[in-house]
Amino acid sequence: MTSGGSRFLLKILHLSDVYFPRVNGVSTSIATFVPELEALGHRCHLVAPRYGDEADVDGITRVNGRRVPFDPEDRIAPLGAFLGFGDRFVREGYDLIHVQTPFNAHRAGVRLGERLGVPVVETYHTYFEEYFHCYVPFVPRKILSGIARGLSRRQCNQVDAVVVPSRAMADALRDYGVTTRLERIPTGLRPEDFNGGNGTQFRERYRIHDDRPTLVHIGRLAHEKNVDFILRVLRRVADEIPDVLLVIAGEGPAQPSLRRLAESLGLTQHVLFVGYLDRGSDLLDCYRSADAFVFASRTETQGLVLLEAMALCVPVVSTAVMGTKDILEPGKGCLVAEEDEGDFSAKVLRVLRDPETRNALRREARDYALGEWCARTMAQRMVSLYESLIQQRVDEAEQSSEAARDGKSAEVHGAKAREAA
Repeated sequence: MTSGGSRFLLKILHLSDVYFPRVNGVSTSIATFVPELEALGHRCHLVAPRYGDEADVDGITRVNGRRVPFDPEDRIAPLGAFLGFGDRFVREGYDLIHVQTPFNAHRAGVRLGERLGVPVVETYHTYFEEYFHCYVPFVPRKILSGIARGLSRRQCNQVDAVVVPSRAMADALRDYGVTTRLERIPTGLRPEDFNGGNGTQFRERYRIHDDRPTLVHIGRLAHEKNVDFILRVLRRVADEIPDVLLVIAGEGPAQPSLRRLAESLGLTQHVLFVGYLDRGSDLLDCYRSADAFVFASRTETQGLVLLEAMALCVPVVSTAVMGTKDILEPGKGCLVAEEDEGDFSAKVLRVLRDPETRNALRREARDYALGEWCARTMAQRMVSLYESLIQQRVDEAEQSSEAARDGKSAEVHGAKAREAA
């Protein structure tokens, strides 16, 4: 660590059980923060699983892992794969470890932090209490909630600070009994990432007529994302606007059941599944093609896709639950709906039918998303957290050294007094 005027220039080691090409909010958060931290003069290195033939590149080391049962998109890298680089990390002299996931990356981060004698920060990206029961429904929900709470409490209390993306997540962790320091630092948006996008091009590619009312949902198709609710809302909207289309971009374990639900609701001609899209091109086109972005997840610790939609001037209709409460403010590019098919569909119909409302939301959306949720500002807040933790370690070391000197001095004085007696 070197001093750069009034701030430190840091070497930060990021550990994660997930990263691109696995598409989710954790990957996006890492890919957003790291360039911003480096633009501020700091150096980052990420260790993450290998999914295929990804090679190591500057700043990223890949470790081999195995497939996760019931979730073929993910990989689990053994604890030893992370710890195997311990000697190298000691030589390279990292100032701080930032853990992004609560599995083997967490275990490795805690151990490496002790070995290197540096602070460990962890970001709590996933609301596990509302996540586990979707994947092991045969276990009572109360038992799974207890496991999730206990695991989260233990892990959070093992690190020096926990970064949370929203107030609701901070409140939940305090309720679990987490006593470690909590800092609310959401993932921001980089304005340069949201200057493109061609909705007309997307519509042409998928043969969507220019005048066809189009809704978009982007995100992993996981059971906890509540996309089945969006399909039931779509059924109501289609009864009023017969040519409405919902584009669903993403993949995941819920996709087969969502396809079956769409068919059973008579929505086959109203739903287009397009899979994962490239973030630098096709995904922006998809956002831009929408008349409105729809979302109803109950488990978001932040809800970054909502900000991405607004940054691309797309009106949002969404429920406000957990982390999305921090993002969604009426009059700032969105209409907030209840998780009620009637209320949600009424707000979707308002956006689709009323050009004045739609255009007003478009105008508000981009300024709000890129003004109040700037990635550079969030990175600066993260650096302030890093620096304070490092300084705390320095102060503690000095206090310990001073206490040891005082103890030694008292021991000497005591010996002299005994001699004099």
